[in-house]
Amino acid sequence: MAEVIPFRGILYNTSRVSGGDVVAPPYDIITPDMRKALYEKSPYNIVRVDSGEEREDNTVGENKYTRAARYLDAWLKEGILTRSPWPCFYAYAMDYRTWEGHKRLYGFFGLVRLEELGRGIYPHECTHSKPKADRLKLLSACNANTSPIFSLYNSPERKASIVVERVMKGRPGMVAEDLDGAVHRLWIIEKEEDIKTIMEDLKDRDIFIADGHHRYETALEYQRMLKERFLPCTGRELFNYVLMFLANIADGGITILPAHRVVRYAQGGVLNRLSEYFEIKTISLDDDIIEAIRGKLQTFGFYQRGDRRQYVLKYKGDGLKETHPSLKDLDVTILHDLVFKELLEVSEVYYEMDVSIARERVRNGDFDAVFFLNATRVEDVERVALSSVRMPPKSTYFYPKLMTGFVINNL
Repeated sequence: MAEVIPFRGILYNTSRVSGGDVVAPPYDIITPDMRKALYEKSPYNIVRVDSGEEREDNTVGENKYTRAARYLDAWLKEGILTRSPWPCFYAYAMDYRTWEGHKRLYGFFGLVRLEELGRGIYPHECTHSKPKADRLKLLSACNANTSPIFSLYNSPERKASIVVERVMKGRPGMVAEDLDGAVHRLWIIEKEEDIKTIMEDLKDRDIFIADGHHRYETALEYQRMLKERFLPCTGRELFNYVLMFLANIADGGITILPAHRVVRYAQGGVLNRLSEYFEIKTISLDDDIIEAIRGKLQTFGFYQRGDRRQYVLKYKGDGLKETHPSLKDLDVTILHDLVFKELLEVSEVYYEMDVSIARERVRNGDFDAVFFLNATRVEDVERVALSSVRMPPKSTYFYPKLMTGFVINNL
């Protein structure tokens, strides 16, 4: 079961830099244009460390990973970054807006003991090898968790949450606004009794990875590498832990957005094929496809190239008899395992959050069709994770994304 401990976090010195100038979005959503803008914001922006630019003259000894390590070391020596004098937890809150109105997601940063997945720490999505290779090179070069894993736990007693809520009444140590207008704030939790309360509340609770599966699996691989290199080990070395942001499901405030699927396939007669497993309703191109499916389980929006109509697809419920019970009723499973693999033999899937952009990619001929989804529910994430099975990639898009740079963990 999970063990959560405080740590001596590395923080930006806000007397030297502004939080809004030095933090960055997660590495996996940074575009080349975003990276360029972040580089120009500040010579100390964390993007130089966590997602640095590639150069044509890269070598084994001079590349974005070795540069990342040098930046971290130099910024610490210059006092741009400082390390907490003793182990702490770090409260973190994100104030943001959705179609439901204002929301607040909050929790805390701590170190979580690495365990094999399924032993107190549970994934819910499949991963790819390329991002893990990139993260392992960065972790090996910097010997630090430069961006946190976003995880969930469920504590109806809310003892840790009460501590975090009280600490958040004080003045934050750092504030930054992301590109969507969400405001991110950080506070230090350093009182011994507060730290003890948080540790006791999280003791032996299940932890569910919301965002950061690649980083967690990379941390496990790095742990294995260092154990082989530094035998014997006590088990208390910092490489046995990984940096996480932990949010309590019982607090609410969690938002999951859908990632719509823009696809290519070679099949004809698509609506006829779909009609075997779906009730199909035709709506106008002027109708709001998201409102047409919002909140309806096992219901999808569909638009195909060259069509002057859109469609609402309602699953009839009899197409995935051999699929694991925890997965077979999920929208993403129905779409990937039944529609993409069996009915349409989809050759390429592109994930897009923006409805207009997704539809335009089809309209201009880049793709054959788009399937619009409702968001996966938090309770489904918890249920699937505990069943030791995984959803297809991009089944969840937790929103807002954690900002990188609020706190770093040096191993």
